[in-house]
Amino acid sequence: MLDRVFLTRVIEPGDETGGRWIREHGTREVVRRLTCDGPPPPGTTERRWAGLRARAERADPGRDLDTARAAGVRFVAPGSPEWPGQLDDLGDARPLGLWVRGRASLRMWALRSVALVGARACTAYGAHMAAGLAADLAERGWVVVSGGAYGVDGAAHRGALGAGGATVAVLACGVDRPYPRGHTELIRRIADQGLVVGELPPGEHPTPSRFILRNRVIAALTRGTAVVEAAHRSGSLVTARAARRLGRHVMGVPGPATSALSAGVHELLRADAVLVTDAAEIVELVGDIGELAPDRRGPVLPTDLLEPGARQVLAALPGRGSATPAGIARRAQTSQDDAIARLYELRALGYVERHDDGWKLTRQAMISTRTAHDPC
Repeated sequence: MLDRVFLTRVIEPGDETGGRWIREHGTREVVRRLTCDGPPPPGTTERRWAGLRARAERADPGRDLDTARAAGVRFVAPGSPEWPGQLDDLGDARPLGLWVRGRASLRMWALRSVALVGARACTAYGAHMAAGLAADLAERGWVVVSGGAYGVDGAAHRGALGAGGATVAVLACGVDRPYPRGHTELIRRIADQGLVVGELPPGEHPTPSRFILRNRVIAALTRGTAVVEAAHRSGSLVTARAARRLGRHVMGVPGPATSALSAGVHELLRADAVLVTDAAEIVELVGDIGELAPDRRGPVLPTDLLEPGARQVLAALPGRGSATPAGIARRAQTSQDDAIARLYELRALGYVERHDDGWKLTRQAMISTRTAHDPC
């Protein structure tokens, strides 16, 4: 474990070359070469090796572990009981280990988790959808994973916390220094009620590349990624693409066709992402067999229960005034005898009434017909 803690100070997250060195030579050998002026691994330039050795000179794993313990943070290494096995799908880009703040078991929580990500500068619609989806997922027993950022991420975390549920924030910095600063209180609440996770050792600050590489952990940790709002160049699309490469479910919440903040989501949906609008549809994809979303259909009107022939005759009556059986039969494309039989059925149900030699709609039928054609 000390070797891996040491290497988190030296090798950047997602460095596949460094991951290959560890796979081929082992952590102990890589650390030995870095600290004892050993030869660089094959294919490594002198310039890069010198930079790594300069970092290694400043690394102190014992100090990092002491700092972490003081902040209530632990280090979870691959192969340990708390390590989520699905992170191994990242291959050589797998994290060297994860710094975890919070009491829950990361491995157990990751087994039933969904990522909700999206735009930082989200709209009110995006924040509303993210919070609602997260709350409903939490109430269904799912863990909501996001990046702790402003916008959709923050709304998702708050939605899960507000429902008394579980949420995980994956940071692109040391988990002992909340980022962004405006989310200090939110990240503290997540640490108290959920988990705060990161690859970088205590005190490390975020960079643009670390944000991008952090997204692969969110994708690998969860069963699927749902993007709520995203422009064409949104970092949340990186998470979706990583999820697709890893064989995870990719979902998108549609927005207005005129919204630039939904353009990236719509591109996902035009490819192979699945459109979702609520938590039930998300769970139907990522959940176990039998966790199906309910069928969606409009309200059932009384006229929907009529036989097709009776509905056809009812539709043939004029909205105003009366009509003769012959005229009704002609418009309903049936015989006059059949039309008369249907009219008497409809009279028994209160939809039509006889008026001299003709038939007309009752007030009940007019309201029902108007509702069927104009539900708004």
